Amino acid sequence: MGIVEMNSLSTGDWYRRVLSLSWPVILANLTVPMVGIADTAVVGRLPDSRYMGGVAVGAASFSAFYWIFGFLRMVTTGLVAQSYGAKQIDEVVAVGIRSGVVALGIGTLFFALALPIYQLTAHIFDASALVEEEAANYFFVRVWGAPALLLHFVELGVLFGLQRMRAVLGVTLVFHGLNATLDVLFVYGFNLGVTGVAVGTAISEWSAALLGAYLVVKALRELGWLFQRKVGLVNRSKLMSLGGLSGNMMLRTLCVQIPFLGITALGARMGDLVLAANLLLMQYFYLMSYTLDGFAQAAESLAGEAFGAKDRWGLRAITKYSSVCGVGLAVVITVCYATFAPWMIDAMTDLADVRQTAREYAPWIVCMPLVAILAFQMDGIYIGTTQMRSLRNNMFIALISYLTIAVWAVPRFGNHGMWMALTVFMIVRSATLVLGYPRIERQIPINSEPNV
Repeated sequence: MGIVEMNSLSTGDWYRRVLSLSWPVILANLTVPMVGIADTAVVGRLPDSRYMGGVAVGAASFSAFYWIFGFLRMVTTGLVAQSYGAKQIDEVVAVGIRSGVVALGIGTLFFALALPIYQLTAHIFDASALVEEEAANYFFVRVWGAPALLLHFVELGVLFGLQRMRAVLGVTLVFHGLNATLDVLFVYGFNLGVTGVAVGTAISEWSAALLGAYLVVKALRELGWLFQRKVGLVNRSKLMSLGGLSGNMMLRTLCVQIPFLGITALGARMGDLVLAANLLLMQYFYLMSYTLDGFAQAAESLAGEAFGAKDRWGLRAITKYSSVCGVGLAVVITVCYATFAPWMIDAMTDLADVRQTAREYAPWIVCMPLVAILAFQMDGIYIGTTQMRSLRNNMFIALISYLTIAVWAVPRFGNHGMWMALTVFMIVRSATLVLGYPRIERQIPINSEPNV
């Protein structure tokens, strides 16, 4: 959609456009935490809380790793969306290949360094011996899927950038549906316990990478790309730009990860019961965040397209209407959590002591959607317009706020102090990103009349 077309859209047209791109992403994103919920529910019905703790500690290593290298998906989305907006399909292909090579290299390195990475994880979490044993069983099987999942991130980035949201939905449903099915099969059918959860996940990651590659090739062919044409892969300025954007996003994501690692790491030090309760509640945090990210990820694609087309008013409209939709959904999620929190907790585990502990901390999850929505939404705008340095700086400010509150609150309030610090972290993220948004608009010349 070009600049003139964007400026001709009415309010209703904008909402329809945002919603048409968002609903497949929301459905796709819902399957991501649902797998974590399924994993937790599967091991939550095993006879001891150490199994839940083992999955929590083992999965935390991969969550940190994949979140840190999530820049592969986000940077790819921004660069592809801008190239798509500028009608540079050759550059779309080049971005995908460059990012894919980087993804496979990082994934292979992670696999090669699995032992020292796990030893560092075990030292950080300092869980009980029984939990650590189960975590090791999980980790050293799950690591086989690392290269595949990072390549899958790049494939998603290309599909998001090209606004192929239904393709994203298809590959994600296959990925996570297969994962949940294999978890049940290996844990209950083959009695593999925590190891079975890891086996199912690794198989699913490779399956998703293969299907994602097919969908990317299909999308490029539909855009008229002929694969016998050469593209400029070795372009010094483009490679340096990719490296700079990736480095800033890696630092930004490290800052994001620390508060969530704190929930698990300090929870482990407070005992297996608090660790298991935090794991359970974090599944609903992820459910909320991935659902709200549907509008943010649609905004990534649309904002990148407008930024690449140098359309200031289109960017403003995308920011406005996607944010309104996101806030509306956040209200709905908050009401649902407030109404159904006890039932949601009971659905995850049969262990009475874990249920009781989780209920004590549930109010923090109930308020989180309204606290976090603008952080998620503005992340999408910044990513689509590749404002990675600003994202890094704003996240560093939020992290300092988190650490300040955590140092003060945890000794006084225990696990409540951890959740308090996480809440402050999300509030500061939102505030700094909103305040910095006008600088993005000023990078685009005024070349049309507003209609927003």
